[in-house]
Formats: sequence, C-alpha cells, structure tokens
Amino acid sequence: MLVEGKWSSDWHPVQAADGEGRFVRQASSFRNWITPDGSAGPTGKGGFAAEKGRYHLYVALICPWASRVLIARKLKRLEDFISISIVEPFLGEQGWAFGEFDGATPDHLFGFSYLHQVYTRADPRYSGRATVPVLWDKKRNVLVNNESADILRMLNGAFENLTPESLNLYPPGYEEKIDRMNSWLYKTLNNGVYRAGFASSQFAYEEAAREVFASLDRLEDLLGDGRKYLFGNRLTETDIRLFVTLVRFDAVYHGLFKTNLRRIRDYSFLQEYLERLLEFPGIRQTVSLSHIMHGYYSIRALNPSSIVPLGPDYLEKMSGSDVQGEVT
Repeated sequence: MLVEGKWSSDWHPVQAADGEGRFVRQASSFRNWITPDGSAGPTGKGGFAAEKGRYHLYVALICPWASRVLIARKLKRLEDFISISIVEPFLGEQGWAFGEFDGATPDHLFGFSYLHQVYTRADPRYSGRATVPVLWDKKRNVLVNNESADILRMLNGAFENLTPESLNLYPPGYEEKIDRMNSWLYKTLNNGVYRAGFASSQFAYEEAAREVFASLDRLEDLLGDGRKYLFGNRLTETDIRLFVTLVRFDAVYHGLFKTNLRRIRDYSFLQEYLERLLEFPGIRQTVSLSHIMHGYYSIRALNPSSIVPLGPDYLEKMSGSDVQGEVT
C-alpha cells in the first residue's frame, strides 16, 4: 500500500480487522462525479461534465467491484466514450500491475508499470491501498472517483443524453427499493464472502459464512416466484451487483473463501438466474474465468502454493469460451 506517496511492499489482503477478527474494508478516497452538465454530484466537487472520450477506466477482470462498472459501460454502450486499461489478475508485491497476461493491457495513459503510480500521479502524498476501479479525467488530468458504486451509477445516468441506449439501471420509482436491497446484498453477500474468506478468527468466519448462505437462501426464495430479475422483468443495477458475486462463487468463493455449505449450482432458481444474466447481451463479454481463477488463487495468504485448480468444469461450459480478449 502507499504511505505518504511511498509504496510499501508489506501487502496483505486483510485491509483491517476489528477486535473480534472481522475483515474491515478500506473506504474509497476519491468521490467526485461525472454529471450531464458538470455540476457537483452527491459527493465531491463539480467540473466533470459528460463528454465523449474524456474519461478512462482502470479495471481488473478478477475484481467484482471493477466488473460491475465494466458491465455498466457495456450495457450503456459507452465503449467509445470511456477507454480502459486492464491490469493483470495477480496482486504482487507492488499491488496491481500492467503486463502481458492474456487479456491484460498496458497503461494506455501514462505507460506506468503499476496502478499505485496512477494514485501518486493524482496525489503525490496519497496514503492507502491502490484499488480498482479508477475513473480518470484525461482533460483535467485528475482522478475522479475510485468507488465502484458511484461509478456504476454515474455511468448509468451521466451520459444518457449522448448515447442512444435507453436502458435505465436505476429507474424512477425503484430508487428506494434498489438502495435498500443494495445495502443488504453488500453486507451479507458481496462483502460477506470477503468477510468469511479474510476472517482472522473462527467466530468472525462463521458469523460471515452463515450470513452468506442466509442471503443466498433468501434470494432463492425470492426468485422462486418466477420473476426474471430481482425487481421483476426489468434489469437494474442490483442485478449487476448480485451477478458479479454469483459468477465467482463456485469458482473461488466456495473453496478458497471457505463459503462451502452449498454452491450456486445447488440452488435451482439462482443457477437459472445466473445463466439468464450471462445471456443478457453484453454481460458475458465482461467475464474472464481465467483472470478470476488465476487472480484469486494467487493470493498467497490464502493459497501459499498459488496452484490454480482445474475445475469445476461446468463453469467453463456455462460461461462459454473465456472472453477476456473481447473487453475493449
């Protein structure tokens, strides 16, 4: 991580822990918003108007937080509006790196070797972890935002007058329901799997793991009434938030994170829902099982040998050929 702009190689996946061994995630530091007219958003300062070609995303295909932003970019047809750089799936001594792993890219803006250099370009005295996603303003040459929830929402609304895409992931009349379910999903499932995987006590692990499966059981019941998506027949940002966890669950969370009471495959409605989302135009092209498997299993604190398992083989059949090369 960075300390006063200097990189410390003493990296560990457990960002922080409370007194009972619970995993505590670092809060995002850059919270400005792109808006249609450049006015200030819910947090941060104004001056970031929606413009074609002005912004750049740094992402990791392994990362669920970055992947939900990639999905929004794809579904909102913003590929020609927002360029991207993709880091390699491994977190090494220098954190996220740019390199030659299949599907990764160079740093297209600065030619840096490591993502933490982007952070110190934004703030030479930055302290904290260099996380993805990162949204960069090429016009003002500043870091706009590194909170995936913010970026997901601004990609949905900021460019709506500039593209022909009418899909609204945060539709009027659903805002309160979406916010409420997002909050519950984050605590119990999206971050719940990390709270289990990175727990440093038996108590903290069991508390988190039981919440994960209580959440999955509740979702299975919800989808059991025949609805296509979480709020009926229309896709929302909450479906994207759920999808990025479900698509990684059997591949890595079930084994590596010890959330192994059941698999997604053991839930008939959740499995059908996962497959339905993979068939939604554009979503499959954001998924790379190769990056997911190699990235998570390279975490030495959880897998000292870094050996990547072969299966389960049904995941590759379900998701089709690995498509990280199509993320552009």
